Amino acid sequence: MAEALLTQKLVGDRLELTARGSWTAPHAGELETEIDRLASGPNGSASAKTTDVSIDMAAVRELDTFGAWLLERLTRQWTSAGRDAMVVGLPAHGADLVEEMHAVNREAPAPQERQNPIVSFFAAIGRGTAGFAGSFQTFAQMLGETGMAAARVLFRPSEYRLTSTVHQFDRVALQAVPIIALITFLIGAIVAQQGIFHFRKFGAELYAVDLVGILVLREIGVLIVAIMVAGRSGSSYTAELGSMKMREELDALRTMGFDPVEVLVLPRIIVLVLALPALTFIGCMAALYGGGLVAWLYGGMSLDIYIARLTDAISLTHFKVGMIKAPFMGLVIGLVACAEGLRVKGSAESLGIQTTKSVVESIFLVIVLDGLFAIFFASIGM
Repeated sequence: MAEALLTQKLVGDRLELTARGSWTAPHAGELETEIDRLASGPNGSASAKTTDVSIDMAAVRELDTFGAWLLERLTRQWTSAGRDAMVVGLPAHGADLVEEMHAVNREAPAPQERQNPIVSFFAAIGRGTAGFAGSFQTFAQMLGETGMAAARVLFRPSEYRLTSTVHQFDRVALQAVPIIALITFLIGAIVAQQGIFHFRKFGAELYAVDLVGILVLREIGVLIVAIMVAGRSGSSYTAELGSMKMREELDALRTMGFDPVEVLVLPRIIVLVLALPALTFIGCMAALYGGGLVAWLYGGMSLDIYIARLTDAISLTHFKVGMIKAPFMGLVIGLVACAEGLRVKGSAESLGIQTTKSVVESIFLVIVLDGLFAIFFASIGM
């Protein structure tokens, strides 16, 4: 392979540089030495009186990105020193590469203008409103596409992927039972301890059982389970679908004639709708057990008294209120998680952003939905 070389000759006011050999990365050391030697040329004695510089590249046999960038760097150094630098004799195969390097790092970032804080405040509100509208539109679109996929499955049940549903149910429901039971057990124990501590001041420790029973069955049980499922399974759904989109697996499914919503989204949402009531029931039972254990150990209340008081305090209505909420919360979590997963772009940063948005939006909507259900049940006397 030819040796990289750069020679110079002073002709009057013109400095003529002649390049030859191979301007490629394997000759990086030699080229860097030559460029650094010529970099001080504008101030050196040999070229102090030069007004322009020409670089003849006709004898260059090989040119890669590294060599093109060194040529551009040398040209910029001479130009910044007040000389007119031009490249002549550039081979056709390297012209496009040099032109590409010529456009690199040309534009300096524009200085940020100082904006009026009031204008910035209202601009932030506008961007937030537009973002909320976009998220709502995505949610509604996913709801419609899922409904259409469910309708197609009803007419063609043989095409439904039962294996995928069973696999997702194992991941979302069965594997989540230990952590759901543990957290709800602790929540029930904490509610019972706080209730006994404060009601004891009035000699009404028994009312702590009412507090635990009604609060767990109507609100706390389903809400805690839904929040945990949103953080555990919702984020997993978003990350899975986002990764598949980044690797163009969704496009591959469409190419093969499959609908990604029907193949990937529908089984996941059905599993959440079915799994959340089951997890809510387990969570409520664990919370009531935790409350009874604390009432026995901390409040000195026998288990017979606790169960008798719990039976008097709660009714089937309280249980139905919590269980009715569960499938709707599961539907919301699944729709948000899958919608955000399909909005992932081609970068890892986008995947992280959409996963975070999925969890935050799911928890927010679950709490809003719980409040709407509370108003609805109160209006119908439940």
